[in-house]
Amino acid sequence: MKTFTKHLILDTGRRREIINITRRVQDAVTESRICSGICVVFTTHSTSAIVVNEDEEGLKSDILRKTGEDFPEDVGWSHNRIDDNADAHLAGAYLGPSVTMPVVGGRVTLGTWQSIFFLELDGPRSSRKIVIQIIGE
Repeated sequence: MKTFTKHLILDTGRRREIINITRRVQDAVTESRICSGICVVFTTHSTSAIVVNEDEEGLKSDILRKTGEDFPEDVGWSHNRIDDNADAHLAGAYLGPSVTMPVVGGRVTLGTWQSIFFLELDGPRSSRKIVIQIIGE
């Protein structure tokens, strides 16, 4: 069994945004030389998320809109007394910090329309860290 770890650093430009990281994840899998196993993509920030979905502009806009509707910024969240970003923490908790996908034939297994996204929920920020870990043979 082999393990390979790659770290990505992203700078974000907006309060909430979606960044496609599929190619960077696949590049890490290729670099790992692991043909069969799993790939975990994890954000080290509680005000961000990793999701898999379709890379279509309307859908990405809908995801951001729905996140804003479900977790509005100014509704008296208790955490806002400290950092004024409770909405981002809540959205991150519901969306999740990671995804795990099979690696088959040296490729991340995704459906025809699926891509891997980093969701910024409390930007803009510099140096957002993503850990990609591939485990297998």
